[in-house]
Amino acid sequence: MRTFSSDSHAAADATSIANERAGSELVLVPGGAGFVGSHLCDRLRARGHRVLALDDLSTGDRRHVAHLQSDPGFELREHDIAHVLPDDAYPAMRIFNLACPASPAHYQRAPVQTTLTSVLGAWRLLEMAQRSGAHLLQASTSEVYGDPLVHPQTEAYWGHANPIGERSCYDEGKRCAEAMCFAYWRERRLPIRVARIFNTYGPRLRPGDGRVVSNFIVQALRGEPLTVYGHGQQTRSFCYVDDTVEGLLRLMDAGETGPVNIGNPREHTVLELAERVLQLTGSRSRLERRPLPADDPQRRCPDIGTARRLLGWEPRVALDDGLRRTIDYFRGVLGLSMPRTVLAPVRADSAARAAA
Repeated sequence: MRTFSSDSHAAADATSIANERAGSELVLVPGGAGFVGSHLCDRLRARGHRVLALDDLSTGDRRHVAHLQSDPGFELREHDIAHVLPDDAYPAMRIFNLACPASPAHYQRAPVQTTLTSVLGAWRLLEMAQRSGAHLLQASTSEVYGDPLVHPQTEAYWGHANPIGERSCYDEGKRCAEAMCFAYWRERRLPIRVARIFNTYGPRLRPGDGRVVSNFIVQALRGEPLTVYGHGQQTRSFCYVDDTVEGLLRLMDAGETGPVNIGNPREHTVLELAERVLQLTGSRSRLERRPLPADDPQRRCPDIGTARRLLGWEPRVALDDGLRRTIDYFRGVLGLSMPRTVLAPVRADSAARAAA
C-alpha cells in the first residue's frame, strides 16, 4: 500500500490506520481530480481505502492525481455524475460528493451544467447510496448563506441568497442538494452528512480560476496588478486544504448528519490578504480596483462551534504558513523562481495606501 504524508495531519493518520475498521472498503469520490477532491483522495489512500474517483475534468485536472495513477488502490475515471453512474461504483460504502465547479469564474460560464451537477448529480448519488447502503457526505458550501445578514454564520442561519442572480446556479444548486439529502434522510433514513465548506486554499488551485487567493498569488508572481473588487473591505476566512479535508473525514467518521460548517473562523479583509501575498512573494505589484461583482458577499466567517463540539475539529494551519506553501506550489506551476522573503508585520493601512 502506498502512503502519502505531505499534509499536516499525516502523523495522526499513521496512528489511526491500525484502528480503521473498514480500511480496505471502496470509497467513491465524485470530483476526485479537483482541488479539494484530489487532496481527499490522498488521505483516503493513506488510510488504506480503495478509491474510485469520478470527474468530468471540466475544472478538475488529471495532474492533480498523477502521483496516484500507478497505485492499484486508486482509479480515476472520466465521468459526469449528471449521467447514469457506472455499475462498478455501487460497491462503494462511502461517497464523498465534491463534484461541482466552486469558482464563480467557472460556474458562471456554465450555469446549466452547474445546476445539473449539483441537483441531478446529487440525486443520482443518493439513489446509489440508497441501493448499496452507503453513507454519503455532501460537500455543500458557505454560499448557501448568500450575502449574510447574520455574522458569524451558524448552521441555524437560513441565509440571504438571490435565487435568480448570476451566482444562483451554484448557491441554489447547493441549497437544493442539501434539501434533497435531508429528504432522503427523513423519508428513507439514508445516512447522510452535510459539510458547509468555507473558502479553502492551498496547492492544486488552478491559475485563473477566479478565487482570490490564487488570483493574488499568480498576479504577484507575474508582477501583474492585484485585482481588488470594490473597496477591498469585504471579508473572507481562509482555511488551508489539509484542514478542510480533515474536517470532511471527521464528519464522515463521526456519523453526524449536520450541516456542519468547515472553515477557519479568523476573518480577513481582501486588502489584508493582498498585503500578505505581496510580502510573502516579494512582489512590487500594485493594486488595481474594479467594480464589485453582483451579489458578492460582504462578510464571510463561519461559527465552527458545532465542528469543535461534535468533531473535535478546528483549523491548525496558520494563514501565513498556508500561503507560503501555496506560493511555492504556484512558483513551480508557473515555472518561476523568486527570492523568499521574511513576512514583516502587516500594517493595517499599508494595503490601502498601495491601492490609492
